[in-house]
Amino acid sequence: MAKHVGVKLPEDLVEVLKAGKTVAVLATFSEKGLPHTTPLQCVYPKGLESILISIHKDHIGYHNMVWQKKIMLCFLDENIVAYSVLGRAGVVRAPSSVHPLMNVVRIDIIDIKSDRSVLTKVESGVRWSYTSADAKELSNALMDELKDLSENL
Repeated sequence: MAKHVGVKLPEDLVEVLKAGKTVAVLATFSEKGLPHTTPLQCVYPKGLESILISIHKDHIGYHNMVWQKKIMLCFLDENIVAYSVLGRAGVVRAPSSVHPLMNVVRIDIIDIKSDRSVLTKVESGVRWSYTSADAKELSNALMDELKDLSENL
């Protein structure tokens, strides 16, 4: 059963986000009302009431969030991390200072709910690896940009 957590990121979720190894699933709706999900790897907390993401400027999820503003992020990871975050999206940097095709978006938290179950527990989230050294370098640079913005924005 879902439980209301509030508007501040729980400490276990902050730890997972700062580790930079989780995948968030971004949920948006198009102007035609069609649902759309997008996995995101470059996600970082900005304090306890906002989350920064890096996303491709031509991605459908990006266009949907710019139009709709309200989004949902789902996090599932080890140590029973299971949360859904309702938020309002706002573009912070377009383009990213790291790559001209990437944009940085801040998600201001409206509500957080715990999706932990009494019947099951999350033991591991989605695990991923880089497809090349260039991909690793780009991803690390994008995460560094989010970290910097989380402190200086």
